[in-house]
Amino acid sequence: MQVRKAVIPVAGWGTRSLPATKNIPKEMLPIFRKPIVQYIVEEAIGAGLSDVVFVTNQNKKIIEDHFDRNFLLEQVLERGSKTELLKEVREVAEMVDIISVRQKRQLGLGHAVLCAKEVCKNEPFAVMLGDDLMFGKNSGISELLEAAETEGKAAVGVIEVPEDRVHRYGIISGEEFAPGVYHVDKLVEKPKKEDAPSNLAITGRYVLLPQIFDILETQEAGVGGEIQLTDALQGLADQGKLIAVKMQGQRFDAGDWVEYLTANIYFALHDEELHDDLVKRIQEILPCKD
Repeated sequence: MQVRKAVIPVAGWGTRSLPATKNIPKEMLPIFRKPIVQYIVEEAIGAGLSDVVFVTNQNKKIIEDHFDRNFLLEQVLERGSKTELLKEVREVAEMVDIISVRQKRQLGLGHAVLCAKEVCKNEPFAVMLGDDLMFGKNSGISELLEAAETEGKAAVGVIEVPEDRVHRYGIISGEEFAPGVYHVDKLVEKPKKEDAPSNLAITGRYVLLPQIFDILETQEAGVGGEIQLTDALQGLADQGKLIAVKMQGQRFDAGDWVEYLTANIYFALHDEELHDDLVKRIQEILPCKD
């Protein structure tokens, strides 16, 4: 099973990040020196995926523009002899082949994935959500690709979450057949604590088989009145074609303000030029405890 395409849904309104996202797409909010979406694209490239499919809307053209040439900016940098910055912006423009499809109505993640049907056709494909940032050697979508290709099945990434947070995620249950890898038998979207089949929560990384489109085309609206990808994945699980992989590395939920700000600090602390000054300033502004 060879996977070439990464589908990245970016058509949502980003309401969790308002008012910052009133006029700027959530995916373009910066984390350290890059917008969120660039980290996602770089993760896809690092995993060997060659094509990126943005499922977008009419207000998100700035995302596509970020991965295109900006000749005026390049001229300014060239005149100013800012060769390193010029090199960086050109590398972003040449980073990957972008394919864009429109989600004309925001009817849920399942519907967003369905919008990519004509682009993905009969090939397996990856789905990567911009809310979830994952960092670390061989972490993120590469973990799922390896497991999916080995087993010849669709795969979802999962993490363990506290019981009082299961209502915020899709939750899976299944049998662990290899370290951190599960045969999935049940998925529940945003269950109450008492109804959750486990504490294994689905993160924003998937490797899917083309059969998912047939399921999504007849999928009824679920939680929130939306077409939920989690509900459609149950169809694959019922066919014995779905595994879950416990994700490694650092994960940040970019739609959560604490997580978003922590991600910025995480990268700044790994920058040798900023580390010492940042630690000093954080210590200065931390409230004193008696």
